[in-house]
Amino acid sequence: MAAPADRSLGTWRNPKNTVHVRAEHCGRRICGVVVWANDKAKADARKGGTDPLVGSRLFKDFVPDKPGVWRGRIFVPDIGQTFSGTITMLDDRRIEGSGCLLRRVGCRSQIWTRIE
Repeated sequence: MAAPADRSLGTWRNPKNTVHVRAEHCGRRICGVVVWANDKAKADARKGGTDPLVGSRLFKDFVPDKPGVWRGRIFVPDIGQTFSGTITMLDDRRIEGSGCLLRRVGCRSQIWTRIE
């Protein structure tokens, strides 16, 4: 049975259901690996220099920051760049992934939904 801090582990889908990511332990940290993507997401990733998309790590080096919040790096395959980011547990079925270009400039966030 997973520890309470491991509520973020599992498989999650993005808001448009174009990418599914499995959150798992990577040593003492948490990472998120793409386990499924639709054809458009794969094509967009290829244009950004990421091929194949399935199997790539979108979330890297996440460590607990405070209860329900992890900090790490988020890879955006469409543009081939990595940014600092956070994952916040909203409840057992939803997480919010947020990332910023630099010092909270150009920030974006998405609500991901648990599918497993």
